[in-house]
Formats: sequence, C-alpha cells, structure tokens
Amino acid sequence: MKKKSIIFLLLLVLVSCNSTKHVAKEDYMLTQNYIIVDSIKNKNSDLEKYILQKPNARFLNMPFGLYIHNLGNHNKPKTVTEWRKKNKRSYNFINRIFSNKQSIGYAKTFIGLNNWFLNYEEPEVINESKIKRTADNLWAYYKTQGYFSSKVDTVIKRNKDKKAIVEYHITKGKPTILDTIKIKTETAVLDSIYKNSNSSSLLLSGNQYNDKTFRNEANRVLKLYRNSGIYHFTEAALGFYVDSTRADYKTNVDFLISGKRIEEKNGNYISTPYKVQKIKEVSIVTDYTFTKKGETFLDSVNYKGINYFAHDKIKYNPKYLSQSIFLKPGDVYKDTLRNLTRNHLKSLKNFKSTNIQFSPIAGTDDQLKMSIFLTPIEKFTTGLETEITHSNIRNIGTSAKFSITNRNAFRGAELLKFSFLGSYFNSNSGPGWEIGADASLEIPRFIAPFGLNKLVPKEMSPRTLFSIGSSFQKNIGLDRQAITFLSDYKWQYNSKKTIQLEIFNTQYIQNLNIGSYFDIYSSEFKSLNSVGKVLNNDANFSLPVNQTKFSETIKFMNDVAENSSFQASNPEEYNTALNILNRYNIITSDFLIPVLAYSFTYNGQSNFNDNNFSFFKARISNSGNILGLISNTKNANDKKTFAKIPLAQYFKTDFEYKQFWNVGSNAVVGFRSFLGAILPYGNSDIPFTKSYFAGGSNDIRAWQTYELGPGSSNTGLEFNIGSLKFLTSAEYRFNVISKLKGALFIDAGNIWDISGSEFVEKSATFKGISSLKNIAVGSGIGARLDFNFLILRLDVGFKTYEPYLEGNKWFKNYNFNSAVYNVGINYPF
Repeated sequence: MKKKSIIFLLLLVLVSCNSTKHVAKEDYMLTQNYIIVDSIKNKNSDLEKYILQKPNARFLNMPFGLYIHNLGNHNKPKTVTEWRKKNKRSYNFINRIFSNKQSIGYAKTFIGLNNWFLNYEEPEVINESKIKRTADNLWAYYKTQGYFSSKVDTVIKRNKDKKAIVEYHITKGKPTILDTIKIKTETAVLDSIYKNSNSSSLLLSGNQYNDKTFRNEANRVLKLYRNSGIYHFTEAALGFYVDSTRADYKTNVDFLISGKRIEEKNGNYISTPYKVQKIKEVSIVTDYTFTKKGETFLDSVNYKGINYFAHDKIKYNPKYLSQSIFLKPGDVYKDTLRNLTRNHLKSLKNFKSTNIQFSPIAGTDDQLKMSIFLTPIEKFTTGLETEITHSNIRNIGTSAKFSITNRNAFRGAELLKFSFLGSYFNSNSGPGWEIGADASLEIPRFIAPFGLNKLVPKEMSPRTLFSIGSSFQKNIGLDRQAITFLSDYKWQYNSKKTIQLEIFNTQYIQNLNIGSYFDIYSSEFKSLNSVGKVLNNDANFSLPVNQTKFSETIKFMNDVAENSSFQASNPEEYNTALNILNRYNIITSDFLIPVLAYSFTYNGQSNFNDNNFSFFKARISNSGNILGLISNTKNANDKKTFAKIPLAQYFKTDFEYKQFWNVGSNAVVGFRSFLGAILPYGNSDIPFTKSYFAGGSNDIRAWQTYELGPGSSNTGLEFNIGSLKFLTSAEYRFNVISKLKGALFIDAGNIWDISGSEFVEKSATFKGISSLKNIAVGSGIGARLDFNFLILRLDVGFKTYEPYLEGNKWFKNYNFNSAVYNVGINYPF
C-alpha cells in the first residue's frame, strides 16, 4: 500500500511539472492573486468577489482539473478521417479483424476521450483587460467605503516557467466623514409618519461615509412607509444629495423624501400625492389555474367579510383558511401583513403557488382590493425515500420508506399521511429485515383543551401533530416490536426561532426473541465462558451451545451473582459476569417510554445557498414522571411498572451548535458540537434505544456505529452505549471538479457512563475533567457528488487518537487498513 501511494505521488509530481503544457509561447498562466492594501497584504476574502480573473481551482494545492485537461492534445485529429490518416496501422488492423462500422467506433472512442480531457478547465492565461477591470472594481469598491481619493496599481510578475502572479496595490487615502445631515419630507402625511415612528436614522454626523449605510437607510424608510399604509411608495421617492465640493474630507447630506408619485392616466402623466391606503375588499380564489382564468365561478361564500370563490366547489373551510389571512377589510395596508399572509399560506403545504395582488377601488384614491389566487397541490401525492446503512453490527443494507399524503383531509388544510417502511441487510448472524407502518395527522393550528390554543398567536404558524405507528424487526437485535404514539405542538416564534413541545410521546418496546441473546451478542457469551473457566478452575469448561444454551447461560450468570466467595477471590471475573447480567436485563426488558419534551431551535440560515450562518438546538425531556406518580407497582427487579410493563424513568438533555463560514473560492468551513446527558431515577434502567452511541457516518467517522467507547474501555462488544456524550467536528469543504466536491475533517468525542451503576467499569465512567483525556480523535478526507437535489458522500476516517490503547495513543493505526469508509447521503452536519 505504501509503495502504491509513493508511486501515485510521484506521478502527481510529474504531471504538476507540466501544468503549463498548453500555454502558448507568448502567454503566462495565472497562479496567484495578491491584494495589498496600504502596503499590507489583505487576508479578507470579501475582496475576492471583485477579482475577475482567478487561478485554476486547486485541491491539496494542486490544479487537478488542469492536469486532466493537459492529458489531452489540441493537435490530435478531430474527425474520423483525420484520425485514420494519422493512425493508419492501428485503424487498418481493427478494420481487418472487425467491420468498418466498428473501426469507425474505435476511432471515435479515442477522439472522444481526447475531447473529454480538453473539456476540463483550460489554463487560466493572464488577461490584461480583466486585470484592468478588476482594478476599476477595487477602486469603485473603496469609493463606496468613503475613500474618494483611493488609487489602485497593478503589477504582473512573469516568471521564466510561464507562470505569473498579479498584485493589486491599493492606496486608500483619507476617508470622507459625514457632517451636516438634513431630512426633508415634501408632504404633511409623510412627515407625520416619519416623526411619529420614533425610529432613528442610520446616517449619523461624524461617521465615515459608506454606501451600505445609505442603502440601509433607504430600505429602513421604505419599510416604514410601506408598513404605514403608503402602498404606492417606492425607493424611487428617496434621494440622497452629497456635497462633494468640500476639500476637508467632510460632506453634507440632504435626504429628500418625495411626497408624490408619477402615474399614467389616459396617456397623460400626472403627479399624485401619497395617501394612506386601507383594504376595502378581500377575495380568495381557492382553485386558481391559468387555464380557467376569466371563467365564471361556480361556488362562492362570504365569511366575516372575506369573499371565497371557486371554479368548482370550495373545498377549504373558510373558518380555518381565514386564519391565514392577516389583512382584513378595514385594515391599513402593511407589507409585513402581506408577507405574513403569503408565508402562512405557504406553510399550510397545500398550495403550489400563492399569488397576492392589490388593485385600487374605482372612484377612490385611498382604498385597495386584495385578491389572493391559490393553486392547490394534488390532493393525493406519494413519496419514496431510500437509504444505505452500515455499522459494525450490520453489513451494508438498504432501507426504503413509501408514503401517501392526503392534503386538506378534513377541509382545514390538514395533512393526513400514511407511511410504510422496510429494510433489509446482512450481518454476521444472518439476514435481517424490518417492516413498519405509521399514520400521522398534521393540523395547521393548535388543538388543545381549556382555551390553551390561544396561548400562541396564529402569526407564529402553530401546528399540531398526531402520529401512531408500529414496526417489527427480524434478526435485528432481539426481534423488537415497537408501538409509538406521538402528539406535539410546534410554532415559529420568529423567522429564525422554532419551539416544539412534545406531549405524550409514548413508545412501547417489546422484545420477541430474547432466547437468541447470546447468539446475537456472541462476545458476551465468550466472556462468560472465560469466567466459567476461572470459576471451575477448568481450562476446558464450556457453556452448552445446544438448545439449552440460553437457559443454562442465564442460570450460570445468576449463580455467579450469588457466589460471594467467588466475588472475594476473583472480583474482576465476578464484575464481568454481573456487568453482562445487568446489560442482559436492560436489553431484554420490555419498556414503556412516555416522554414529555421541550425543544428550542435557532437557525440563522437565510436561504439554501447561505453558507454564513449559525444553528443551535436544545432539547430537554423527561420520561415516566406522570405515569410514575400514578402507578405504585413494581416488578421482581424492583423497577416501577405501568400495566405490568417496566416504566422508563429518566431526564435527558441535548445541546447542539453548528457554525458555518464562507471562506471564498466556493469553500466553506463548518463546525459542529454536541453535548448530551441522560440520568435515570427511581431505580430505572436506561432503554437501549435512548442511550448514546459513538461512531458512524454522521458521527466520529473513524469508528463504526456503536464501536467506540465508553470512555477508555475497549470492550470488543457488538454494541457500546453510554449516558453522556460529547462530540465535536470541524470540516473544510471545497470544490474539486464540476459536481465533485472534497472535504477535510476532524471529529472528536466519546461516550461515558454517568448513571452511577455499580456494574459499570471504572474506565467507562465519567470522572470529571480528567476523563476528557479519553476523547477519541478521528480525521480524514471526503468526496461528494453534488446533484443539487441530492448529495452522495464518501468519507474515509482515520483513527488519530485512540484513548483505549496502552502507551502511545497517537497515529498508532493511522492507515488505510484500519480506516473506516463511510457512505452517506447529504452532508454529515
């Protein structure tokens, strides 16, 4: 492997030496741009967007796209005839053996391959025209920052190897400062609105001139009037007049707000004063299509002053649809209420488009008609989701989920959804599969008793979700069957903050095949055999593997637990047996998990293309509190039960933070950190499904799922779980070639136990700051194919720091043989 890697690197070096292969004799290839501001090299990526000519894209500091281009030859034949003349011997040889058609195809293959190479990015050759325009761009940019006397010089450094560097030397000069600022409004209506707004101007005397401040001030004033009923007000009514004649680097500013608009009437242009506009009429077309535009409506109804129309039949209950309309007859027009109406209608997930139009009422100059045209989505739609799965327990498998959605199920824009899921994989213990189904009803309002639905205003788009489902597994763990019921409330506190309240998120988990426990978790069976050898002082001792395997092994564990003399003489083996017995009791136990949870989410991403944003989510949950107060019954293991089912009682808290930075040249740096803890109470165990694990394609990628931890232990078990988890990741994402993107990443974290259980090994327990030395570190590289709607991902994780090793823990297994290859869909975070 090492020899192959060295050969590969040598080939890359040879190719890189020939990167100017297709650069003409009189040309030079651009390799670097430098921006030097006041004799200091600029490191701010904000100026990169003003540079019109940039070097070829690089990966690991090498222009791979250019290397591929250079494998081609511009002088090779472009047609079959030319290729045949230049390659007579090989063409005639193929023509003699095969047909003429196949020999033509043979020639086209080589022509096509050469063209494919040449279609990759050509060397970026120095273009003095682009350099001059870049200098103009930089000069214009600094002028917008108030440096009216700035100067930009360009230097092209050409080297003998036909490569060149371009330097942009910028001298900013002295900035211009705002002096006297005057605001003039032409009409009493606009003047009154401005003065009564109690908002402060962004233009302040003594501040440095900046075009962005002027744009922000214009936008602020525009919003002020548009949200005060001045529907016709536009940015064209605003004017800034800057005195540029002063020689003391100061300027006076006159801010003029025009009081009239120009409109056309009967071919003449007239000046009309701005007036406060009110909504006179509201009409909604609930089944608008362009093909039926202008046709007579067959159904109509008026509800609280709002007129509803349909070409067929009105299928939406006006009582509920009106809750999405925030501009009513008699209201003063506001942009915010128009946008709120549009967003609320979109959040119903019932309409393809929501077109809102305003028109003047004939005979008036201060009244508007609001018309809303809604185009419904098909009532019934289907969906299909697929996924590839892999872990240290499961080999590669597939899963799929098919869903049917019924929109406007009960005429209130509800979403009724039926889903069916299935998965199949192969493992060391044979093939496994899972099937399941669930039904959910999403209601775009709060459904709550005692008037609680009024606690959250409709402006926050409240939603109620009810869901019930069941799944059945075969050869996955102990053939678990789960029944889940969920009801939660969710609302958008503002455009970036979301709150979710889960009420009675209840799950019942039943294990149907506990008799196969020691077949599934064979590592524990081997450990018990080792304990048996010590207990019986017999190197040939072995637990039975026939039909009595399960019952005899359970009896063996219980016998060991009651053997006080063995505990005294062999405490390590005794604790091993008790640890396995405790784990067996947890995993094989049926659980009723009734959860109450509160979640807060902050998402600063403005749109899908925004790569400069932060994300934060906190979730606090409790299981078994209410039912635990109701029930007084316990089972033989002294665990509280409800309806004879062990009740999971715990508190759980999760915190996740993500931050992304756009670092220029289509590159993004991402950071993610997660901290979670779960604490049981009332002598309860923590259900396996609610415990934390480490490793996997979206976790610490140098370890497989369930493989890492807890703490510094290296159990060798098929699964490893904990009650405390810390995870942090940093990733550098960049473009490589076309749809191919690359990544460099570092993951760090681990799981520990904080339950206080006497069965847990000391190496797996979190003891405070000293336990942080057990944080595992993985690093690696990734490749992603970005198809816009889907991202296919391959990450290779290398074990960088392994806390369970003796002696040197760094880079001990940092190689491809010990690496973990993760296949995933979309980004890991």
